[in-house]
Amino acid sequence: MWRRLKKVAIAFVVVVAVAFAAAQLVRPERTNPAIDSTRTIQAHAGPTLVAVLDRACGDCHSNATVWARYTRIAPLSWVIVRGVTEARKVLNFSEWGAYSPNDQRELLHASCQDATQGSMPMRPYLVLRPEARLSAQDVQTICAAARQADAKPASDGRPPSLSTR
Repeated sequence: MWRRLKKVAIAFVVVVAVAFAAAQLVRPERTNPAIDSTRTIQAHAGPTLVAVLDRACGDCHSNATVWARYTRIAPLSWVIVRGVTEARKVLNFSEWGAYSPNDQRELLHASCQDATQGSMPMRPYLVLRPEARLSAQDVQTICAAARQADAKPASDGRPPSLSTR
């Protein structure tokens, strides 16, 4: 009986190892599209807000993703690439200038709400990148920018500069 169990265990380990090795052949494309610096959040917001967003949100919500080594290992690579692709569709700070003033306000309010509720950055991401965790001051900075965006729009229809100290 122990021999049979040992053979089954060895066969299982071999199958898992072969499947893992084969999975490495399926490589999702890890992209960072070109960035027009005039369209980024950096061109439209103050340095305090930009620092918070770059540190906590930039890897998923911009075209400046830092692709760490672990993003090359399947199946983790599949999950991360899909997550970044979906995050960029929802909000891309590299394309901030392309959003209408109303969309910018709504995105800032949604960011404030997500930060306040602790739903962003996502917990699995924080395991890999603990430095992305938002402090209470970081959340205040994001929410202050959202409140400031509600101020009277500039004469060109765009929201005022998001200076937040």
